[in-house]
Amino acid sequence: MPTKAKKDEKKEYSKEKKHDDSTSKSLVGMMMGGSEKGSAVIDSETLVAQTQDRLWRALKRRYQYDSSLKPGQDYLLNHVSSKIPLVIMYADLVGSTNMSMTLPVDKLVTIIRAFTHEISSVIESHNGFVLKYVGDAVIAFFPASYNKLAACDRAVQCAHSMITVVKNGINPILNQYDYPELGVKIGMDVGENVIVQYGHDKSSPIDILGYCMNVAAKITSLTAPNTISIGEDVYELLHPSEKALFSEMKLSAEAWKYRNRVTDRMYRVYTLTGKN
Repeated sequence: MPTKAKKDEKKEYSKEKKHDDSTSKSLVGMMMGGSEKGSAVIDSETLVAQTQDRLWRALKRRYQYDSSLKPGQDYLLNHVSSKIPLVIMYADLVGSTNMSMTLPVDKLVTIIRAFTHEISSVIESHNGFVLKYVGDAVIAFFPASYNKLAACDRAVQCAHSMITVVKNGINPILNQYDYPELGVKIGMDVGENVIVQYGHDKSSPIDILGYCMNVAAKITSLTAPNTISIGEDVYELLHPSEKALFSEMKLSAEAWKYRNRVTDRMYRVYTLTGKN
């Protein structure tokens, strides 16, 4: 009789494969002359409308944000003490340091909660998982065990949606209440990662360790507001129409010390230059 762990693994495989197959079909459609950027899991207009409704009610104190890390922790629990391929994404709120010095605490808290919740909602809508919140940044991952191409495509489309939600969903509402506008900068990379649990029971926190975690964090720090930057391993897996939106970032040896894990030459980074 199959063990519970085996059943969970099979169920997880089926779920992830279904998501990847769906994305693969959209990519095939692109290659056959369909939509250039593929299909997001939820369209941007819906995401924007949902964001505005929640934020408006939060500012009126009729809505309390409730973000949870449990889905991501549940996924990683099946891979503790193993190494798996993941797309790692950092989404960093722009200007929070200045806001922390100029805004009343209640306004700052509202902005941080709104940003992290709405970014998390976009991640979940694109079949990603939130790993953790670090200050004003959201760290997420997209499983890539069965189809790296699909995982990278999902992550990049998710990043496009994040910028749309911030620009067209959050900021128009904040403007009505005399709040400062927000920006987001997004960096990502793909690679093997070690899953570590800090304890022996199932409720102990689980984290991700890996070279691409460090690369994604550094990429994000070099990214301009409302822009996406990606490592070359992600870039090489994108459809040509998506690649055309990115150009190589010019990095000095002093500012960038990461190496390609295969060739040992400087690891290239690409940043969004086309229309989002």
